[in-house]
Amino acid sequence: MDLRTLPPNLDAEGRCNERRKRVEKNLRLPLSLLAADNDRIGHADERNCEQMLGCVAVPVGYAGPLSVIFSSKEQRVIHLPLATTEGALVASINRGCKALSTNGVRASSVNRGITRSLAFFLPKEGQTFTAALTKNTKDWQAAAEGTSAHLKLLRFDCDEKDDHIFLTIAFDTDEAMGMNMATIAAQAAGDWIAEHLLPATGRFVTVAGNVDSDKKPSLRTKQKGRGYDVSVQATIGAATIKDVLKTSAQAMADIARAKLRAGSTVAMALGKNLQAANIIAALYIATGQDPAHVVEGSLADTIVTMERDDLCIAVHLPAIIVGVRGGGTSLPAQKQCLDMLLHPKTSLHRKAQLAESIGAAVLAGELSLLAAQANHTLAKAHKKLAR
Repeated sequence: MDLRTLPPNLDAEGRCNERRKRVEKNLRLPLSLLAADNDRIGHADERNCEQMLGCVAVPVGYAGPLSVIFSSKEQRVIHLPLATTEGALVASINRGCKALSTNGVRASSVNRGITRSLAFFLPKEGQTFTAALTKNTKDWQAAAEGTSAHLKLLRFDCDEKDDHIFLTIAFDTDEAMGMNMATIAAQAAGDWIAEHLLPATGRFVTVAGNVDSDKKPSLRTKQKGRGYDVSVQATIGAATIKDVLKTSAQAMADIARAKLRAGSTVAMALGKNLQAANIIAALYIATGQDPAHVVEGSLADTIVTMERDDLCIAVHLPAIIVGVRGGGTSLPAQKQCLDMLLHPKTSLHRKAQLAESIGAAVLAGELSLLAAQANHTLAKAHKKLAR
């Protein structure tokens, strides 16, 4: 099928309609429900999706309000747009928000940067080459940073395995998620290194050597962090646990001990949490993030302790990978969801605010699911809301 040679002067809606008609004719299948108008398409068929023929509608539910004390020490109320097809998920997060309404969630974050790992083949002189990389950092850093006015090098690591040296570079990409930005910058750094530092026996193999574990779970990402490393915590009083969550702190602590500690250890899980990926995916899709980065988001750990009859819950998310500019964030519906989630009056960097807001939402979801398992209503809720 030729989906690229289209009649001239078509707008986005016309281009998508023409492609869809050609696919329908070729496959002999109706695809009319994929249709979308210009207001919804935006620039998607030019910047986000090649050979675009339409859109798939994903339901978006509301949860909140959720009170968050950001790392800037500002307390704000946020509202969560959740894109999901999983019945009971929005209700669960909403209940968690209600339980957290008294004291809110305390959040903090560290920008670990977006990473790319360059691979060099070097059968000899590995230590000499690594030393040269360190000695000439300013030169290849300048080559990388010269590709964008919005990109800065944060740190780098060198690893050696067999006949390969891996240079993993972490970049601050300002308001963008920055994966493409980092790739372009890393390629420029690799080209400079290949020309000036590599001996005749070596070669620049690839700009993406997997040490960065992009969109893949890894112990390295869990330990070093990627994107934003977010920590959130809250204390829920015994009365709230009884009235809103319909259980007790002791029952929830018992579930946490069995599920998060023992069960996760048996499974050798990299992420010891209840449902972090559920919330991250719903917010990523709604706000135009790359949903494949849910993989790194799932590395979260949830820790539950008791303080007399109250419950203390904390979640550590080492890799929340988000942006507030570029990618899918400027598509019409996604931009509205992003505007709904981000609080306009805070001194916190918008990307950090988004990461911390997602962390707070994850904590609300963790809290609610923990309660549902403690009072054995998980199956009942799914039977009622998702069947």
